[in-house]
Amino acid sequence: MENETAAKKLAELGHTTRLSIFRYLVKVGGQGASVGQIQEKLGIPGSTLSHHIRRLVAAGLIKQVRESRVLYCIPQFDVLDRLLEFLKSECCTEAKCKM
Repeated sequence: MENETAAKKLAELGHTTRLSIFRYLVKVGGQGASVGQIQEKLGIPGSTLSHHIRRLVAAGLIKQVRESRVLYCIPQFDVLDRLLEFLKSECCTEAKCKM
């Protein structure tokens, strides 16, 4: 992962509302949650929620899947794992005493 890609993902998670949405989706797991469930659980107005979900989708942190009339938001754990690995990839490489 490049710095620019990581910075975009981290910037989106740097907003408190988007971080709350993402953390909730991580809590519910790989099946995700409907937009209505997210709205009910977090108390975010619909238009505001749509805006934040769009930003998370654009960053690749979540994907949306429509089942009939219900739109589900699903956390992309593989993207999260790559982001965390990027952050840890050079851990202690310049430490005087290796751990």
